[in-house]
This record gives sequence, C-alpha cells and structure tokens, in this order.
Amino acid sequence: MTATYEAIASTTLGSDTASITFSGISGSYTDVILLLNHKESSASGLVLIELNSDTTNDNYSNTRMTADLGGISSDRSNGANNSNQRFISWARTEWATTIMNFNNYSATTTFKTIVGRNSNNTPVSAHVLLWRNTNAITSIKVAPASVNFVTCTMATLYGIKAE
Repeated sequence: MTATYEAIASTTLGSDTASITFSGISGSYTDVILLLNHKESSASGLVLIELNSDTTNDNYSNTRMTADLGGISSDRSNGANNSNQRFISWARTEWATTIMNFNNYSATTTFKTIVGRNSNNTPVSAHVLLWRNTNAITSIKVAPASVNFVTCTMATLYGIKAE
C-alpha cells in the first residue's frame, strides 16, 4: 500500500497575522500533515495549537524533547490548566519549520495524537500532543502565544490517502 500526499489547503501571509486556521477539513484521508514555515514578530516562546476551537487546556497533554547547545531535556504537561499543553513549536524571530502529523484525525472512537517536529538552528524539538476528544478533527488553528506570525509565513495542509 502506498500513501499519496494531496495538498488540501495552503496560505502565505501577506501581512503580520495573529493565527492561521484551516477549517472544514474533510474526513476522507487517513491522516493529515500541517507544514508550517514560520517566523514570529518577537520571541513569545510558544506556538500553540487549537483543535475544533477547543481552548480547554485540560483536554490536551504534551510531552516534548528538546536539544540545543545546552544539552538535551524533556518535560511533560498533563492535567494542569496551562497553555503549555497545547505547545507544538517554538516561537522564533528567525525562520523555522514545523511539521505536525495528525494521526487518525477523522476517527470518532479514539483520542487524537499529534506528533510535531520543529527545527531551525537551535533548539530542535519533538512533541507528542494528545487531544482528549473523540470528535474528528475538522479545524486546526496555530498561533504564537502573544505575538504575530510575520509576512511570508507559509502553512500547507496535506491529506494522506492510502491506496
């Protein structure tokens, strides 16, 4: 069985913008991938994710591993009401690439797992995010915690179809 990537939607920002949202996502794929080439207006620290307009931080948990010049570290956010649970990438004032894999996003019997990888110079990080909801993901929003994505930030959503 081969997997076929299909671009579902894409945007390139023409001005500084607080967030990027893909909505009305079809359930006709096995998985979706969000590719984000981003830079923020200042280093707010975090790029957060919001699924189906769910801002209840307790519905998310996050495990992350980070490597930079200071070494390797890991941490976990679970059950506390803070935005670190929706943390999917670092907010950067230099260009960075973040890839988010939404596995079985259209299933309605399981919680959703999102695997994110982020890199530029340093740090490099990997995240495993759990969304405690059995609804199919139909909307994905990404936003820096307190600043804007800058002009020319690009986001593309791909659907994966198994053949």
